[in-house]
Amino acid sequence: MQSVREATVTLQLYAHPFSSYCQKVLIALYENATPFTYRVLGPEDPPAFEELAALWPLKKFPVLVDGDGPPVIETSIIIEHLDLRHPGPARMIPLDPAAALQARTMDRVFDNYVMTSTQKVVLDHLRPPADRDAYGVDQAKATLDAIYDWLDGVMADRTWAVGEAFGLADCGAAPALFYADWVHEIGERRPHLAAYRARLLARPSVARAVEEARPYRSLFPPGAPDRD
Repeated sequence: MQSVREATVTLQLYAHPFSSYCQKVLIALYENATPFTYRVLGPEDPPAFEELAALWPLKKFPVLVDGDGPPVIETSIIIEHLDLRHPGPARMIPLDPAAALQARTMDRVFDNYVMTSTQKVVLDHLRPPADRDAYGVDQAKATLDAIYDWLDGVMADRTWAVGEAFGLADCGAAPALFYADWVHEIGERRPHLAAYRARLLARPSVARAVEEARPYRSLFPPGAPDRD
């Protein structure tokens, strides 16, 4: 699978469509129609995983390769690299230093508190029943409740995570809230956060990432709900 404008491609992204962190980077790429070669980690591209392992021994993904430069790891850094080296009409990091700091803060909130807590719940379903961590899952859901409440207040007067411009934090928020709501619903008592999630899913770049992941929903360990 490859992007358009192949003749100008210098970027290769090693990723999987169903991964939340891969979706985060894909959304940033789609926002600016940035040309790239999509190295799908699966049977579609058999050598891709071996190449990934050679690039990054931890075998975590996504990983971005930009020409002859060193591999770029960690989603937020990949998006900042794109903003710096391959800027498009939609800036992912605001030029204003104070706004940039806020964007990075919100990005950390979605990664560290929403997505990490969601992954705790999801990964527990992969354990043998005797080894499951009910206490840890309850803690993760309590963290989700706390951050949902906080985010509902933050989003009461914002369109996107840092005001009126879609950027880095929204790229992370989209998959984080998408999957988080599957394992622990945001619910009607958080209308501002629920509305933000709906706006994210309606965004063309996000909708594209969601559709590309749709064939893999049967792999979701707790079971994917029949919605979204």
